[in-house]
This record gives sequence, structure tokens and C-alpha cells, in this order.
Amino acid sequence: MILAEKIIQLRKQCGWSQEELAEKMNISRQSVSKWESTNSIPDLNKIIKLAEIFDVSTDFLLKDEYEISDTVLENKAPSAMQITLEQALKYVDSKMEIANLVTKGVMLCVCSVIPLFFFLAMAETNRMGITDDFAAAMGVVGILVLVCWAVSFFIRTNQYEHDISSIDNEPFELAYGVHSVFTEKLQKFRASYNLKLSVSIFLFIISFVPLMLVSVFSGGSDMVMMMLVVLMLLIAIGLFILIPVSARYDAYNHIITDQSDNEKSKRAKRAEKLAAFYWPLLTAIFLGWSLWTMNWGVTWIVWPVGAVLFAALLGLMELFEKEE
Repeated sequence: MILAEKIIQLRKQCGWSQEELAEKMNISRQSVSKWESTNSIPDLNKIIKLAEIFDVSTDFLLKDEYEISDTVLENKAPSAMQITLEQALKYVDSKMEIANLVTKGVMLCVCSVIPLFFFLAMAETNRMGITDDFAAAMGVVGILVLVCWAVSFFIRTNQYEHDISSIDNEPFELAYGVHSVFTEKLQKFRASYNLKLSVSIFLFIISFVPLMLVSVFSGGSDMVMMMLVVLMLLIAIGLFILIPVSARYDAYNHIITDQSDNEKSKRAKRAEKLAAFYWPLLTAIFLGWSLWTMNWGVTWIVWPVGAVLFAALLGLMELFEKEE
């Protein structure tokens, strides 16, 4: 059996049109048509890619004595589910709904200490008749209320689990045209993503500047407390910008990622698993240390150190993965 006949049969067995095969090969439909009509022969690089796509050897494609047996054809039956444009769009919408809920929860966690800082600042200046003990008590109550509210947002994310689990956890193939649609979407979105990512990083970097300036030039504990409020607000605004835009960017990338070579997806899942317990643990350490010492002007250092440590742990996890 000649190469052209093998391409036709393998393509049909996979349930692909000439357009779909051409899209997977990043060539024109006319090129596939010429191969199948024996008007042209694919070059060596295309032969290798055809072998990878059809999961056969190059010898099988090139040597005429090899026939496509029933066993081979059975093995070519598509095992991955096919994702339509509607399913892909619903996946992105669900990811964005989850991101919005997570953003609200994270912002509430970050801002949960703001009432404590505010009441302590009022107590330092003897305003509103607030004592230190009353300020601390009201601050702790505020933390508990806001954290409980944040947890309710985190819990509500599981209502979208069904909509995203099949694409997140199972191998899939894209229906004809879906890859090109999402590639175009990603190209248009990239400029907005880069801008918002830059703005959020800028806010994270400058968030400690007001606190540093007040500590150096003023030193008043009430002003330090108010600058801590500013610090937390700047971080919250940065997260408000970063989380949704990152979720959309990752969703687009996941849709167009080749599922047969999904190393990037594996790294993302490792990061998600680590983040699931790392950041709540870091928040608990920060709040515990801060409430124990009441030295909020020092304990904020947990966040930049924690961010660097998180990146280091991810690198360590990848190193162990490679060794295994």
C-alpha cells in the first residue's frame, strides 16, 4: 500500500477531514489533497509529523509492503474526547466565574487585617474613645468575619467543577476550527494581559513604599498602622487585576495546548496543588506572628519572603519530578 492510501485510511479512521489534518500539520488543505492524490510527496519533516499524529512508525508510512491491518485501524480509533467551540467557550466562562469568586475570597483574606490596623490607629491617637484592648478585640472579630466570608466564596467555586473537569483532567482533541479561534483570541488578549500583569506587579512592588517612608521620616505608630492599611489595599487591588486576567490567559492557553505533550499543564497543576495549602498556611503564620507580637511593621516581610520561597519550592518539585 502506497503512502497516499495510508494517509487517506489513517485520516478517515481518526474521523478527520482534510481540513482538520491540515490544521494539525500547520499546512494548507490543498497540500493534504495533493498528498492523497499522489500529486506531491510530503518531505521528511512532514513524514515524521504524520507518524507522530497517527501514532505509527515512519517505516510503516514509507515502506509499501506494510499494509494497514484491522488491528492497526482499531488502534487508530480516537480515544480522546472532542471539544466543540461551544464547550471550549463554556470552559473559559466557567474558569472566569471561578476566578471571580477566588478573587473576592483572596481580597477579603488580604483585607481582613485592615479593621485591626484601623482600630489600633484610632486607639493610638485616642480617637473615638477606643482603648487598645477594645481595638484588638474588634480587629480580631473583623478578621474572623472577613475570613469566614472569604471561605464562603472559595466553597462556591465547586459548583463549576463539572464544567471544567473534563477539559482539565482528561485528554481531549479540538473540533475543526476551535484551535484557530482560540489562537486568535489569545493573540488579541495578549496585549491586555501584559499591561494588566505589569500594573499588578508594579502595585505589589510599590505597596511597601508608603510604609517604608513613614517608618523612616515619621515613626508614629498611628501612621505606621494607616500605611499598613494602604499596603494591604494596594496588594488587594493588584490581586483584583491579576487573578482574573491570569485565569483567562491560562484558560486560552490550556485549550490550545497540545494534550499529547502537556508539560506546561503538568507544571500548572503542581503549582495549584502547592498553592492550595501554601498560601493559607502563610496567611496563618502571618496573622499568628503579627497578633502575637503586634509588630505589624515587621511581620509584613512574610509576604515577599514567602513569594520567593514559593518559587523555590516549585523549582524543587520539578527537580524531583525529573529525577524520578
